[in-house]
Amino acid sequence: MKFVDEVTIRVLAGNGGHGCLSFRREKYVERGGPDGGDGGHGGDVWLIADNSTNTLADFRVARKFRAENGQPGAGRNKTGKSGDDLEVHVPCGTIVYDVDTSELIGDLTANGQ
Repeated sequence: MKFVDEVTIRVLAGNGGHGCLSFRREKYVERGGPDGGDGGHGGDVWLIADNSTNTLADFRVARKFRAENGQPGAGRNKTGKSGDDLEVHVPCGTIVYDVDTSELIGDLTANGQ
């Protein structure tokens, strides 16, 4: 088995949910006004340093990671559910760069960092 010490992965945060276009309609309320709720926030992607992970070989197969999208809003000012965050566990000592700009994003040296 080959030792993998460098991988390129793609991570995407979740999109926010759509807001709701809704107006209050009741029998005795004239021109009730808007009552649509906001969409939920999209989830974030977190890289977590983990002592129990000791290789990057798993990232040779799974190279795309995407957090969950937010749910749409609803009438009566109901805000949509926020998307769940995604945690990607990497070995301690992982150095993270932005491929496009070559900017150092993080140096994950400690467990749980």
